[in-house]
Formats: sequence, structure tokens, C-alpha cells
Amino acid sequence: MMMYHESVLLHESIDLLGITPGGIYVDATFGGGGHSRLILEKMGGKGRLFAFDQDEDANRNTEQQEFSANPGFTFVPSNFRYLKRQLRAEGIRVGTVNGILADLGVSSHQLDTAERGFSYRFEAELDMRMSRLEGETAADLLNTRSSEELQRIFSEFGELRNSKTLAQAVIQEREKKRFRTTGDFLELCSKNLMGERMRYFSQAFQALRMEVNDELGALEDFMKDALEMLAPGGRLAIITFHSLEDRMVKHFMKTGNVEGEPDQDFYGNITKPWDLITRKPVEASAEETKQNTRSRSAKLRAASKN
Repeated sequence: MMMYHESVLLHESIDLLGITPGGIYVDATFGGGGHSRLILEKMGGKGRLFAFDQDEDANRNTEQQEFSANPGFTFVPSNFRYLKRQLRAEGIRVGTVNGILADLGVSSHQLDTAERGFSYRFEAELDMRMSRLEGETAADLLNTRSSEELQRIFSEFGELRNSKTLAQAVIQEREKKRFRTTGDFLELCSKNLMGERMRYFSQAFQALRMEVNDELGALEDFMKDALEMLAPGGRLAIITFHSLEDRMVKHFMKTGNVEGEPDQDFYGNITKPWDLITRKPVEASAEETKQNTRSRSAKLRAASKN
């Protein structure tokens, strides 16, 4: 079977979780199961591991491997933004989880499966939903959002220097023909290039994907739930691939909120919910980036709950 996904910063992230046998752990982004497999190995057959993934392909992946046979493993077919709700439904009490890991990268399987519409490399329906069971597609977004909304998406999530130009081009194009495929959007991007060709395509497609899946909103919800569910001393480790995600994680681990504003009580005492384990983000080694180019932008941060 083809490799579903090559886990980034695999050993570094699991080491930072400080796995102890008998604990309760969460792999919030199961994907191909690389991180989960190593967590289970470190647990030594004791404790429980809950693996979240809203992608139905990831769910099928568990059935083809050893995970379903492990009594300590539970797959949760859900977006990780509902961490607290789903764990409580599994009988896990607030404040009892020992470690939570999230890898925010899109899996190699999703990028390399043409019909998912994540990549400009394949002609396919312009979908981009992590879960194909609900929500608007990338085509829906292009066909309905205002010029101002599109400009914000391309600027904020894609960091495109000509976001206004591209947004206006989308509006003009959809008056002639509705967007339906990756090729439709790629053709428009080709006519409005600014900078290196492939980088521009990657950033434009990334912007749509992040908006379609509300990735920043989901990340904020997830981190708030993680703080509640972790036991004192429990650890949170997050691997990001986008500057906005990394900034949110950095702020949250420093102050307990994504704005990075210190929370003070009535007497002016600053609340410090986390103790930082990584002062600076851990990045992939030269060897890993050579073997897996998708690890180049990865940043790993970890903290323990006070």
C-alpha cells in the first residue's frame, strides 16, 4: 500500500509529549497514523489513545492497519475543534488528559489524491473540504463571496501581494462562467501571476483551503479545549506550517489566548496557564527536509499546563 503520509518531526514531537505508560493521550490529527503508532509504542500497551480525524479516508486507513486491533486505541471521526465534547462522550473527564498532539499540515494523501481538489497539479472538482460530508466547497466560495471577502482571504491566508487584483478577477470571471474545477481557478491565477509561478499557485490554493475549512477558527477552539482537558503538568505539542498558525500557537502558549494579551485578575496578577517547554520552535533537520520537502516550513511548539 502506498504511504498515506510521512509524519513530520515525528520523534521530536513525541519526545516533547513525555509519554508515560498508563496515561491518556490524544493525537488530534491522525492522518496516516505515524504519530499515533509511535505514541502507542511508547505507551507499552497501557493507557488510552484517542485519535481524531474528520477525513473519512483517514478513518478507512485505521481499518487497514494494526490500530483497530489495539484495545487502547479509539478513533474519533470528528474535527479536533470538538475535542472536549468528543472526549467527554468517550467518558474522559475534564482535566485528566496527559498529552495532546496536533500536526496541522495537510496530509500527503490529501494533496496527492486528485479528486480532493487540494492541489493545482491535478484537474478535479474544486472541493478542498477536509470532510466531504458537509460545508461549502472552494468552488462555492469563489462563486459566492464578495470582492472584499475574497481579497481578505487571498491576502491573509495566501499572503498574495496582488490579492485585490485576483479578487476582482474572480468576480469578473464568474459573471461569464461559474468556477467548477481546479483548472478553472488555475487558469485565472495564471493570468494574474505576481512572483514565482508555482509559489503563487500554492499560496492561492492554500488560501482557499484555509477558508473552506475555517482552519484558524478550528485551531483556536481546539487549543481552548486542550487547555481544559489537560491535567496539571499535561503537555500540548503543535506542529504548524503557516505563519498565522504559528503566531496563534505562540501567543496561546504564552498567555492562554490567541491575541497574546496577558490575562490579569482584579489585583493585577497575571494568569499564566502554561509553562513553555520550547522557548523557540523546533524545526526539521537538514536531513529531514531533504527527505521530505513538506517539512521545510514546519514549526513545533510545546508547553505543559500549570
